[in-house]
Amino acid sequence: MMKEGEGIYQRIYQLVQLIPKGKVLTYGQIGRALGCSARQVGYAMASLPSHHDIPWQRVVNRQGLVSPRSNGFPDPRQRIILEEEGIDFDEKGRIDFNRFLWQEVE
Repeated sequence: MMKEGEGIYQRIYQLVQLIPKGKVLTYGQIGRALGCSARQVGYAMASLPSHHDIPWQRVVNRQGLVSPRSNGFPDPRQRIILEEEGIDFDEKGRIDFNRFLWQEVE
């Protein structure tokens, strides 16, 4: 799937591309699958160019929450897009991993 010698960001983007609509992965799961840190996955997602087709919205934190951005607040578009994909949030803004976590990565 991933070719040796590719940069870690490219490998992260390739894995995120595989997450199906209606499913999510955590930063940590992606990091473990690729041998990097959750923080590095976050940096990669924050570095996405403005015009891309990476489904960034499908990457959430380990609590099932949309992570805060550099301004300290979550991007409201992320939740909207996920809801449009059929993902539900509970009253605390969390995603039920039993229903929506993509299990194919690890």
